[in-house]
Amino acid sequence: MKKRGFTLIEIMLVVAIIGVLAAMVVPRLTGRTRQTKISVSQADVDVNIPLAMDLYELDVGEFPPSLDNLLNNKTGSDSWRGPYLKKVPKDAWGNPYYYKYPGEHNKYGYDL
Repeated sequence: MKKRGFTLIEIMLVVAIIGVLAAMVVPRLTGRTRQTKISVSQADVDVNIPLAMDLYELDVGEFPPSLDNLLNNKTGSDSWRGPYLKKVPKDAWGNPYYYKYPGEHNKYGYDL
């Protein structure tokens, strides 16, 4: 009776093929991760947060003094209809967004 199994050469060949495939796939995925983080952060700054700010401004009559006011009625305004965001977002690297009202650089009245 013959024993069944793989030879050392067969195992080395499979490992080499897996290594070549990994060498081709991994660099492509790592480049996409960085680009995805940039896209998510840009969407927050260009669309998500400004939309919440506009809704707050329509209800209350002015932009909030801080991003936390989009979650809680810290000003005590009767016309507040939030929360305008589920949570105060951070950029894709975990850093908080800079917000200043009144702003100096943005034509909308606040800096983000």
